[in-house]
Amino acid sequence: MVKQLKFSEDARQAMLRGVDQLANAVKVTIGPKGRNVVLDKEFTAPLITNDGVTIAKEIE
Repeated sequence: MVKQLKFSEDARQAMLRGVDQLANAVKVTIGPKGRNVVLDKEFTAPLITNDGVTIAKEIE
C-alpha cells in the first residue's frame, strides 16, 4: 500500500475516522457482558476471542 501524507485538518479527520472504526470494533468486547468476536483468517481456522487487543491488531 502506498503511504499517504496528510496535514492539518485532513490529518485530524482521517485519524478520527480510524479511531472511531477501531472503537466500534472493540467496544462490543468490553465489560462483564462483553461478547465474543469471530476473526475470519484467510488460511487458518476462524479465531473466537473477546480480547480487544487481538481484535485491534487484526484491523488493517
